[in-house]
Amino acid sequence: MAKLSFREQVLRVREDAIVQSVNRLLAEKGFDLMTVDEVAADVGIAKASLYKHFPSKEALAAAAMVRLLQRAAAVVEQQAARSEAAPFDRLQAVIRWTLEVQLAGEMPSLPSQNSTLRAELMGNREYIDLLMQVSDRLGEWIVAAQGDGSIDGRLPPEVVLYTIYARACDPVPSFLKAGGQFDDGEIVDLVMRTCLNGIARRD
Repeated sequence: MAKLSFREQVLRVREDAIVQSVNRLLAEKGFDLMTVDEVAADVGIAKASLYKHFPSKEALAAAAMVRLLQRAAAVVEQQAARSEAAPFDRLQAVIRWTLEVQLAGEMPSLPSQNSTLRAELMGNREYIDLLMQVSDRLGEWIVAAQGDGSIDGRLPPEVVLYTIYARACDPVPSFLKAGGQFDDGEIVDLVMRTCLNGIARRD
């Protein structure tokens, strides 16, 4: 691998700082309330300098989502390497990680309906590739868990997959955290229990 020049190293460090700031602001305020001016001020650079890295607010959000998916893909691959773990256990580990990231304030909050942001994400090849990589691996585990009876085989696998993805934007953890009755570990356990087992009584 070719060694980066000093200028390239500076640009990469600045870009990392921008993405970290965007990720935090998206988690705190959401896409609609976050502004490019806030990001520039938070990083300590001029708005014009920020636009040299990312041409739009949508591009900033897409970069944060790529970074998150990179982290998710690494977690998924760590679980894939656990040869002794059952598929359902691997899925549980991924859900737990997702909830922990959300409670740590590191989960970007994006609107479900925004045509310009959706277009930006759908046009980002790295985002699409990572999303497919993670989805394919989770899909394999879902089907395997249905095969061994750990997950209801009557459910379409995509319903289970979307239920897992929904934990990234689940409002319950933040509501429970704001209430102050439970610590983060307890919140994760409670949300996982309701997500995986439902709320129906089982005698």
